[in-house]
Amino acid sequence: MIKPLRDLFGSALGAIALFGCVSEDGFPEDIGAEQALPGAEGAIDLSQYERTFSEDFGRLDVSDWGCRSRWIAHTPYAGDFGDARFADPTVNFPFIARRGLLRIEAKKTATGGWETGNLSSQNPCGTGFTQQYGYFEARIKLPEGLGTWPSFWMLSNDTNGYRVEVDVLEFYGHKADRFQAAYRLHPLKSDTKRFGDLKWVEELDDSLTSQFNTYGVSIEEDFMVFYLNRREHWRVPTPDEFKQPMYMLVTLALGSGYPIEETPNPTHMFVDYVHVYKKKP
Repeated sequence: MIKPLRDLFGSALGAIALFGCVSEDGFPEDIGAEQALPGAEGAIDLSQYERTFSEDFGRLDVSDWGCRSRWIAHTPYAGDFGDARFADPTVNFPFIARRGLLRIEAKKTATGGWETGNLSSQNPCGTGFTQQYGYFEARIKLPEGLGTWPSFWMLSNDTNGYRVEVDVLEFYGHKADRFQAAYRLHPLKSDTKRFGDLKWVEELDDSLTSQFNTYGVSIEEDFMVFYLNRREHWRVPTPDEFKQPMYMLVTLALGSGYPIEETPNPTHMFVDYVHVYKKKP
């Protein structure tokens, strides 16, 4: 368990503008400053890394199932999940990129069902962005409300008879003061055993939904280290099965066993950036 953000970062948060203010188009007016404190205990030193992937949402390059776009709007293995259908991208839905921010929207359709957005950096052709080892991070403002289930996570391809998953961020909107990090192995053959572990990061007040925060994981040959605002909160030895390239997903799912009858309609998740780094030689 880590301390509340106001205690963890002290006066640094006091200098950040209010995050509840939104413009006429529904986008946050002020996304605040980065909360990382260089040299602080447990902070990752990005001077030791070089960036290998930059998505800052000046524009969004996404297609439904294409093999030439930067992102696709589904999982590459066509395994959509949750209680809202992952929609093919159309004009202004489920994605809008504006002023360097991405908005992912979930809303009810005319028939009463739900549609929402998912981004994957890998596509069905087996191309797109993947990386073995490095630091993966995204800066996100989360939606609140029962039934919301946003995440920033990574998967491997299934060429080994299993698929591994690293959840940098998994959030349930009715538990607004905490989020979950996890790693899991999903067997695709009967002779493969399922395993994994998770950790709740708690006592965060309303900071996850009222402001942008940075969620990251460093995966190296020895350890997987999970970060909140570039401060370490969990460290586990890297299982052998996780020592392989992974692709990223940014998802606004709904449900996960929780009812969605009272989920805010529409619901919005905002993403400032998605960046990936690799250690310098």
